[in-house]
Amino acid sequence: MNLLQRYKFTLILTAVMVGLYIFNESAGVKAFFLTLDNIGQMLAILPAIFILVGLLDVWVPKETMVKLMGQESGFKGIFIALFLGSAAAGPLYGAFPIAALLLKKGARLAYVIFFLGAWSSTKIPFILFESANLGLKFTAIHIGVSIPSYLLIAYLIEKMTSKYTMTTLYEKAQVDM
Repeated sequence: MNLLQRYKFTLILTAVMVGLYIFNESAGVKAFFLTLDNIGQMLAILPAIFILVGLLDVWVPKETMVKLMGQESGFKGIFIALFLGSAAAGPLYGAFPIAALLLKKGARLAYVIFFLGAWSSTKIPFILFESANLGLKFTAIHIGVSIPSYLLIAYLIEKMTSKYTMTTLYEKAQVDM
């Protein structure tokens, strides 16, 4: 793959930051240090996630994952996706390598999308913080609306995804992981 094509977004964002620096020096410096801070945070979290993904890849056979989260797993797959997302720690970008591994192991696309939704807002520490600061009623409404919405959206996305796209997605997950 062409090196420029591969890093086009990085190059574009670098050019935007340089432009920002030229037009507003203080904003450009602030953007640069915020970017460095974000990179540092990612480098602190991602190695642990990649180790976890590597261990799961070796320890969990594909047949087991298909049985637990495959097309025919039913409510069991939904509950496992919810548990994995809720028990997780870390920012949402940490969920994507795990989602790719789930696809590689044969998990149903809807359950992987639902897992991402659960990771984004149903993490146990987040729920505890939310209920303590915003109240149990708010948290119950938030969870009661979010979980069914994520599940519905996950099924709709899966239903609207063409067979070709689905096949390509699963094949890419096999190659990239």
